[in-house]
Amino acid sequence: MKYIVIVPDGMWDEKCEELGGLTPLEAARTTNMDYLAQHGMTGRVQTIPQGMHPGSDIGNMSIFGYAPQKYHTGRAPIEAANLGIDLAEDELAFRMNLITELDGKLADYSAGHITDKEAVELIDDLRKACPWPDMTLYAGKSYRHIMVLKTPKADEFLKIPTFAPHDILGQPIAKFLPKGPHSERLLALMEKSEEVFKEHPVNNVRVDLGENPATMVWLWGQGKKPQLPPFKEKYGIKGGGVISAVDLIHGIGKLAGLKSIEVPGITGYYDTNYAGKAEEALAFLKKNDFVYIHIEAPDEAGHNGDARAKMDCIEKIDQEIVGRILNTYGEHDNVRILLLPDHPTPVHRRTHTSDPVGFILFGKGISHDGSQTYTEASCAEKDLTFASGAELMDYFMSAYA
Repeated sequence: MKYIVIVPDGMWDEKCEELGGLTPLEAARTTNMDYLAQHGMTGRVQTIPQGMHPGSDIGNMSIFGYAPQKYHTGRAPIEAANLGIDLAEDELAFRMNLITELDGKLADYSAGHITDKEAVELIDDLRKACPWPDMTLYAGKSYRHIMVLKTPKADEFLKIPTFAPHDILGQPIAKFLPKGPHSERLLALMEKSEEVFKEHPVNNVRVDLGENPATMVWLWGQGKKPQLPPFKEKYGIKGGGVISAVDLIHGIGKLAGLKSIEVPGITGYYDTNYAGKAEEALAFLKKNDFVYIHIEAPDEAGHNGDARAKMDCIEKIDQEIVGRILNTYGEHDNVRILLLPDHPTPVHRRTHTSDPVGFILFGKGISHDGSQTYTEASCAEKDLTFASGAELMDYFMSAYA
């Protein structure tokens, strides 16, 4: 059996006036997703456990089949794992965003989706200027980077409240800076970054081009190294892989023992190589059983408050990913497909919510339930529900057929 999981990050939404009162998914032309629904089953799942922050780390860990309440230790250590950082017992990883601060407010959580090359130059120069030997800085991709802190007081640093920058867009950063015991260590690095990045050649060029500069780093999502049972043993598959432009998703995959599949031209943004993701997934499945395809673009559109861009991204996912997969596999083949977002990212809220999301189950052994389309409203009408993403994955991977 071949298993394909497709996760359009943050796709679930609310009614948008600019789309005539439709959600981006309802407004999009989704012929292939609707085909999956018409020949499979739809319903809803609570990917974000009650009381937990609705982050992509929580939502995707849940979909992978690992209960976040048990296995989640923080967002940063998951991304650190993808960068090959093996955290020791006395080490914590912090997510380190490149952000744009303007007039005391958080104006851009991604510094204009800064390029990898520009980001590496900034992080390298910050590393050289960092006077604290217990802090190690690692460059990731675009605006997403990692700081590792070595300290005998790791448990105390875990208690420092930190905030995801995409959750506080347009708000005064002073309200959300790290506070409490030991927070001065984090603030010192953030302040050092302001000093290094001010008038930096990379930022000067970005400003000249009308692009947002990276004015400072923002630390959040700290945690210790998590331990996940191997996915292959959990579900009895021969081999599995992960496709994503986001370190976080590959980090979960690596912690679960899955292979990171390289795809040229993927960006984690609207312009990603959608078709390439499908082609590499299909090639991988010739010798393996499981592939997890994650697409960040809808989530970015949600954070940017751009309903039409989100609709466009959904259409590209439908055509270039779902459509290409359906050109290879049909409902009578030895394959199952699960499609769902990890959480909602409503464009009018510009941040994640904890509401349930809809899913499609399609393929061998999956009965038809009469669904005609795949939308927020149609899934809400169905009786099939799961209390967690882990329960849904168990159901999907089981031999219930």
